Amino acid sequence: MNFLLDTNAIIYLVNGRLGSGVPGGRYGVSVITEIELLSFPDLQLDEEQHIRAFLAVCDRVAISEPIRDQAIVLRRQHRLKIPDAIIAATAMVANAVLFSNDGRLASSPNLRLRAVPLEPS
Repeated sequence: MNFLLDTNAIIYLVNGRLGSGVPGGRYGVSVITEIELLSFPDLQLDEEQHIRAFLAVCDRVAISEPIRDQAIVLRRQHRLKIPDAIIAATAMVANAVLFSNDGRLASSPNLRLRAVPLEPS
């Protein structure tokens, strides 16, 4: 896996808001991202089906012991929310670039973070 997609990146992608294409490579998602995407209270059936179809072509990454341990370090050192710490740790352990527009993640020095370019509103 070359890239990990944060929740916000997938929302932009499925809503057609990307300003440019994403590079070729293998893409993955943390199980936390999957939970966040599919647990929106107002999620409509067609939206859920679209998200599930997208997730089906991505590698899903479960929370392993190394991811757990790295998330603990990130949460302690950078005061990240637990889901953000797990997603960032997943990218770090997988040695993947994280696509995200969450500025709080930029404080993690060993995280390879790339902002998602958006279409102008």
